[in-house]
Amino acid sequence: MFDTKIAIVVRNNLQSWQKLNVTAFLSSGIVGQFPDVIGEPYRDRAGNTYNALSIQPMIVLSADETTIAAIHRRSLERGVISSIFIEEMFSTGHDVANRAVFSEFAPEDAKVVGIALRADKKIVDKITRGATMHS
Repeated sequence: MFDTKIAIVVRNNLQSWQKLNVTAFLSSGIVGQFPDVIGEPYRDRAGNTYNALSIQPMIVLSADETTIAAIHRRSLERGVISSIFIEEMFSTGHDVANRAVFSEFAPEDAKVVGIALRADKKIVDKITRGATMHS
């Protein structure tokens, strides 16, 4: 049905609230990069209107530190722009501070706790190799 795939990979040793927080932030990055992924608003039988949601499913995967670092590296090597959340962003409280702390790291020393990407299905599968379905 879709030529592309959206995958969100979360580091497996995070607390539950952190996994949920990272997933929410990363999915917003995908929507920001691909606004066409958002459909039409929802309406219930009573006429209430609700926010539009993604038209495309998002798969949530889990990986250890080594695997998520490899996924980050592979996304860069393939030129796939991704959403990234690093460990240090948990200690900030807003977007400006997040971007400031993020800018202090390079790919080789960033402690990535989450990455999300949307690309051709086969490319996403190759990039996310080693990650498993989140449970």
